[in-house]
Amino acid sequence: MPRGAADGRCGTGPVRWRTAAERALYGPGGFYLRPEGPAGHFRTSVHASPLFAAAVARLLADTAERLGTDDVALVDLGAGRGELLSGILAAVPEGLTVRPYAVERAPRPAGLDPRIAWGTEPPAGVSGLLFANEWLDNVPVDIAETGPDGVVRYVLVRPDGSEEPGDPVEGPDAEWLARWWPPAGPGTRAEIGRPRDEAWAAAVATLERGLAVAVDYAHVRDARPLFGTLTGFRAGREVPPVPDGGSDLTAHVALDACALPGAELIGQREALHRLGVSGARPPLSLATTDPAAYVRALAAAGEAAELTARGGLGDFGWLMQPVGLGGTSGALRDCRP
Repeated sequence: MPRGAADGRCGTGPVRWRTAAERALYGPGGFYLRPEGPAGHFRTSVHASPLFAAAVARLLADTAERLGTDDVALVDLGAGRGELLSGILAAVPEGLTVRPYAVERAPRPAGLDPRIAWGTEPPAGVSGLLFANEWLDNVPVDIAETGPDGVVRYVLVRPDGSEEPGDPVEGPDAEWLARWWPPAGPGTRAEIGRPRDEAWAAAVATLERGLAVAVDYAHVRDARPLFGTLTGFRAGREVPPVPDGGSDLTAHVALDACALPGAELIGQREALHRLGVSGARPPLSLATTDPAAYVRALAAAGEAAELTARGGLGDFGWLMQPVGLGGTSGALRDCRP
């Protein structure tokens, strides 16, 4: 599944941000094609703790139960180097047969579990769980800014990060802004999320039946940031967004705009609590009866606290889209062990 298509000019002249980001992230020598992968530059929930993969494994088992089968597909969109899939496979309960698919533009890494199919597009017509962790935020989008004259224009950018105003935003992009991110006055900016809506709808459409989940830093219509969220990351640090291929380029996702009918949108804190991840400390009595178990439980509580922390990973949004799962009480049920 391409993380976003972009048309535009090449070279050193100014182009729209969507074109520049596409080239910088996924073009020749692009950031996401580097050998070190995303883990070499920033820490996601997947890298923070194996508790995250174990929680997704419980969600996969629950999806299989709702489908009435013990044989399910597991599709990881934006699979990095297969870290999440490997963790889920290690945590899958006995008796459940999983057909794992990694969807990623980078080449298949050496030593990956041979059960994992690797490709650039999600398989069509499968039933199971489609999981996109920090995928949508790297689908390139155009940036719009309202000028002093009140006209909303595309922002053009050069490879060195310098910007200038472009043509007025019109057509479907203007319609998207009017519905999902209305202009808020001169100097304010918006990220036109229409390519992400389309990418997510296309991904969901590959499922025959099951559950599609997108996890990302997000905002909703009533709380859009006035100046956008576009930024860069390199070697674990936030840096200015420069589309030269040397850093990640990311912007928070308007997940409410991506949602299709029947979807549920909640925060990661609540989602992981439903999946049995809690930051509660173990009882002190355990330190006396079983010191080793207490140390293990304390470490797990610390990892759980990081995954669910307010102001951090716990603020991620979870967009859950059921496909052909009629008669359920919610897209994400209580799956605590």
